[in-house]
Amino acid sequence: MSARAGRAGTTERPDGWARLPAALRPREQREREEHGRLWRVETVVLLAVFALLATATINDLVRQTRINHRLVADLATWRAYTHHDFKNVGVDQQTMGIRTKRDVVCGNTVAGPPNSKPQICLVMTGSTRGGRRTVSGGWYLPPHTEDDVQSVRYGCFGSVTIGRCPR
Repeated sequence: MSARAGRAGTTERPDGWARLPAALRPREQREREEHGRLWRVETVVLLAVFALLATATINDLVRQTRINHRLVADLATWRAYTHHDFKNVGVDQQTMGIRTKRDVVCGNTVAGPPNSKPQICLVMTGSTRGGRRTVSGGWYLPPHTEDDVQSVRYGCFGSVTIGRCPR
């Protein structure tokens, strides 16, 4: 009698699977049928989770692509409106609210390091047409203004700035 056959709980199988640990051996027919039902349920749940994650990922990618397209159009509009081809131009989606799809683009009025000169901030609204958006208003900021603070804005123009500039 071999040392393996003498151990409690081990049984020799005629098909040669006895060498493997019990967790790695093929299941008996009754166990396979019970496991088959569970396997089907697990597969359906995994497919549902996959479909949910795939849908969320695709939705997020489409949304981000639209936002990026809009921001590129904002920069092109600012450059065309001001006739300056500055590279250090800031786009802010928070000032007017993210859900409003109105963006504020600020940049220097004359060449110089960012925020070292007076800035002009333009409010972009509407959809992108021909790579540009509509300028609905704006304001100026004094030099060395780090944040677009309402109390330092001046020279406001356009209807979208009502209530956004000091009187």
